[in-house]
Amino acid sequence: MKQLLNTLYVMTQGSYLSLDHDTLKVEVDGNKNQMPLHHIGGIVCFGNVMMTPFLIHRCAEDGRSVVLLDRNGKFKARMVGSTRGNILLRQAQYETLKYETRAMSIARNFVAGKLRNSRYVLLRSARDAQAMDDAKSLRDAASIIGDALFNLEKAGLDETRGLEGESAHAYFGAFKHMVLKDPRNFALTSRNRRPPLDPMNALLSYLYSMLLHDCISALEGVGLDPQAGFLHTVRPGRPSLGLDLMEEFRSIIADRLALTLVNRGQLTIDDFVYKEGMAVYLDDSGRKTVAVAYQKRKQEELRHPLFNENVPVGLLPHVQARLLARHIRGDIEGYPPFLMT
Repeated sequence: MKQLLNTLYVMTQGSYLSLDHDTLKVEVDGNKNQMPLHHIGGIVCFGNVMMTPFLIHRCAEDGRSVVLLDRNGKFKARMVGSTRGNILLRQAQYETLKYETRAMSIARNFVAGKLRNSRYVLLRSARDAQAMDDAKSLRDAASIIGDALFNLEKAGLDETRGLEGESAHAYFGAFKHMVLKDPRNFALTSRNRRPPLDPMNALLSYLYSMLLHDCISALEGVGLDPQAGFLHTVRPGRPSLGLDLMEEFRSIIADRLALTLVNRGQLTIDDFVYKEGMAVYLDDSGRKTVAVAYQKRKQEELRHPLFNENVPVGLLPHVQARLLARHIRGDIEGYPPFLMT
């Protein structure tokens, strides 16, 4: 159980939430916690979390949202009372898309978060590299991304996308220097997909798909439209805003986990299958290994620089989605991406 941005996140399975006058009570395995209900703006329940009808009714009356996710964080439902903030928030989201300056600021911050975190991963790996050539290649790629960050501040949308593309090319060009075990099979020099053509790209695609689902669930949970993005082009059926939000988390969640699984030998080449057209995919055993590791990774904690407190990795998309919603509503100036420090 954790409270962030006036939202209560209940992650412990079997938790029981009830209402006692104006006090919310949470019971878990015989342990009881309580807090004033008026301090809570929303409740997010992961998996097997029970709530009394009285509490649900009170939340509906007060305009307090209750979001239901499965235990892995996949969005299931969002319960609200009479339509209030949700339509206004989405209306503000669509209006923001029309104002180039505001929309451009949000898009730049998504990219800035991605570049800062990608550079962090490269420099951290360079410090730990055993070979001087590997360390130099990683630092050179980090330098290219640093230059892109410098040029990003006044970039327009097309230029922002161009800087993001150049940085991604440099990042994945140096990715092989972070692969310490079985580089012959897992080295990666460029990103490819639909279909992935090598084991590392197959692994990254699978992790990105799970991360995207988490980002979409986070946006749905706060009432934003996952399809109305600022950085990625809006297309029918495309979760453009989900893709936007995912950018700052790709390297620090998905990429680092991929490298950990390979470098520790938890995944081997035997966990992949080759199909027609040179496509490569994880087999059933490999997918299970990755899914279990991903869920464990989501339970780990990282320090959020804005709040200066530890936050479970699985909650980071939800926190960032709520910050984005606050910016769109005009409650805060600028969208602050999550940055590794």
